[in-house]
Amino acid sequence: MSRRQKDRRAVQRQAVNRNQERVVVRPKSLNQQNYIISIVENDITFCTGPAGSGKSSVAVGLACNWLQDNKVSRIIITRPTIEAGRGLGHLPGDKDEKLLPYVMPVLEEMNKYLGREMVRKLKEADIIEICPLEYMRGRNFHNCFMILDEAQNATYEQIKMFMTRIGIGSRAVINGDAEQTDLPERFRGGMVDIMNKLDGLHGVGVCQLEATDIVRNPIIGRILERLK
Repeated sequence: MSRRQKDRRAVQRQAVNRNQERVVVRPKSLNQQNYIISIVENDITFCTGPAGSGKSSVAVGLACNWLQDNKVSRIIITRPTIEAGRGLGHLPGDKDEKLLPYVMPVLEEMNKYLGREMVRKLKEADIIEICPLEYMRGRNFHNCFMILDEAQNATYEQIKMFMTRIGIGSRAVINGDAEQTDLPERFRGGMVDIMNKLDGLHGVGVCQLEATDIVRNPIIGRILERLK
């Protein structure tokens, strides 16, 4: 076993040993409960819903719990790097530094479950990997919990590519809000199109969260309903 592998095992044991003090993800609504059940029962789960309904927080919490329970050996977080028509290229730094502003909400959610220092160690050991969607082609992820966040900003081909990266013993969650895409008109709708085509396929779950599932300030749900 290489020194790198030994270091990774040591860090993972530290994460597992946090079980006594860990935070466990708990559904705050029936829809969130069904979302968790879908992730447990399926290889791939799609989840759509408005901001604040728990799409990312539930997936991230479950991923952290599974890592601590040794159900997976790594967590892979990715998302399309496009916001309001701009991609990674306009940001300074290497790919990790470029992606950091995009994944900060996910990392903050992880801090709740694992602690800031443990998340830092797990990232350094590549047990938690933040990978730009554009860099995933050609890779395979075994025994991993994979999350494609903000998938409404991914194209049909990107989502298809992400799904074919899933390896043995892995789970994949694809979530997004179809009402808040930043893609140009001609590229929109990939997430919904794929969900519709795969609905009912064994091993694929499709979940829908609503404004009533929003666990932030209740005013958000009322605002979104009024602005429809």
